[in-house]
Amino acid sequence: MDLRAELLKSIWYAFTALDVEKSGKVSKSQLKVLSHNLYTVLCIPHDPVALEEHFRDDDDGPVSSQGYMPYLNKYILDKVEEGAFVKENFDELCWTLTAKKNYKPDRNGNSVVSHQDAFKLWCLFNFLSEDKYPLVMVPDEVEYLLKKICTAMNVELNSCELDDYLSQEPQGQAGLTVWQFLDMVNSGRILRGIEPEAISMAVEEVYQEVIEDVLKQARSLHVLRHKPCPPPTPVLISMFRVQGYLWKRGQLRRNWSERWFMLKPSVLSYYMSEERKEKKGSIALDKHCCVEVLPDRDGKRCMFCVKTSSRTYEMSASDTRQRQEWTLAIQTAIRLQAEGKKSLHKDLKQKRREQREQRDQRKAAKEEETQRLKQLQEEKERKLQELELLKEAQRQAEILLQEEEQRRRQQHEEMQRTLEIQLREAEQARAFMQAEMVLKEAEAERQRKRILELEAMQERLQEALQQEVKARQDEEAVRYAQARLLAEEEEKLKQLMKLKEEQEEYIIKTQREKQVLKQEMENKNKCLEEAQKQLEEVRVNRQRVDQDVMAAQRKLRQASTNVKHWNVQMNRLMHPIGPGDKRTNVSGVFAGYQPLLSRRDSSLK
Repeated sequence: MDLRAELLKSIWYAFTALDVEKSGKVSKSQLKVLSHNLYTVLCIPHDPVALEEHFRDDDDGPVSSQGYMPYLNKYILDKVEEGAFVKENFDELCWTLTAKKNYKPDRNGNSVVSHQDAFKLWCLFNFLSEDKYPLVMVPDEVEYLLKKICTAMNVELNSCELDDYLSQEPQGQAGLTVWQFLDMVNSGRILRGIEPEAISMAVEEVYQEVIEDVLKQARSLHVLRHKPCPPPTPVLISMFRVQGYLWKRGQLRRNWSERWFMLKPSVLSYYMSEERKEKKGSIALDKHCCVEVLPDRDGKRCMFCVKTSSRTYEMSASDTRQRQEWTLAIQTAIRLQAEGKKSLHKDLKQKRREQREQRDQRKAAKEEETQRLKQLQEEKERKLQELELLKEAQRQAEILLQEEEQRRRQQHEEMQRTLEIQLREAEQARAFMQAEMVLKEAEAERQRKRILELEAMQERLQEALQQEVKARQDEEAVRYAQARLLAEEEEKLKQLMKLKEEQEEYIIKTQREKQVLKQEMENKNKCLEEAQKQLEEVRVNRQRVDQDVMAAQRKLRQASTNVKHWNVQMNRLMHPIGPGDKRTNVSGVFAGYQPLLSRRDSSLK
């Protein structure tokens, strides 16, 4: 909840208190006084002519809340700065205006809460109420606030009494106004048997915790005497105390002094005494701070320290339990600062509101489901009625169907006799067709055998073709080898001629050096002899290749002879096959092989 929304709630009570006739409008003179007081408590420079200038077109009539809002936003709320004023003084001003008109305590002095406690309950109501006008507090928040007050007194809330009271109120289930809430507390039904002093101190504790955001305080001795206090659980330690006495070590003189400490989410303040009249200092808390437990020394026990970015503060508690409570509470405040939360209870309130909205959504979905089931039940009953009508119509239809069935049976008997005659005729035709089918199947069997023979012959022809192709490939390989050998022989002849030319040149040039080069000539002769031997080997290889070529040609001629033999066999099988028109079909089957055989003959040639 932001500051503007908090201020508007209190101002709404003040505005409605000035609306004596309950017409939704307040005279301009009363608004001047209210605005002047708001300027004062909010520490804003006063503008005496702003209201007249804002409403100069309507000088005589009163101003409604909607007409006052533009002035309130522009000249007051927009100028408010958080921390520049005392929130409690502002609330007291609005409470004073509205309490005179609306708050009616018991005139005999039998009220459970005092006027000051009623003011604090009013502030707590404003904090926990919904952001809708007129302001009400839903039953869940009423129960939450009463439970916190009872927890502060170490008593248990009587939920049955609360439920009975809410059920008796006309609009109790929708929420209570602040005046209904105060009447309920003053009636004593919820807090029956508890001393007013204990209630007052519990209200003060809850007020400091929720409104002033104090995270740690000491229980009153009177409250603790009312009922034994159980040991704190880890979950509730941060709420168990918000302020109390601790020993603190000075920074300069390093002496120990007892101070009254009060913890809020952003600061840990310490005073001379619990009256908080003389403030001795404060420790600003942020996400960079930390708390550490220290060992006992210098005659002090249960020590711990708070480390900030600029200084370390050493403190000592009265016992280990108090030290644990303080360290956990300070760690909670540091965690709130790290998460960017200014108030723990504002965050808790928002979470409770989200849970209520989710619960309301589930409830609405459940009601919608119930309504849908109810509609389905009605639809089912309507379907059952329609089914009964359909059953009656079905019975009538069955009677008509029986009559129709009898008439149809007579027609069926006549038709059956006619069909029996036709069936005998069909049996005779069927016997004739079966005899004809036997002849056709025998002829088809002969055709299948002939086709199998042709397929086998086709496979043998394909094998002969493959052998012929392989023989041609071998012939090509032999020809390629023969050409390679001829090329090598020609190369050797060229080398031999070249050697002869070189020898003649050497003979011409070296006649005078014949004796000196005789040895070289012998070497050349040896090389020439080796070349001649290689040439002789090449000639022998050439003769061998020629023999291989002749063998390949013989194989090729043999393959051609085989192909011609199979062609003759194929031509003999090409004659037409009887009987009847089936001959044409078989000739058509073999006609497809003619192009293949023609291409094979041409390739062999």
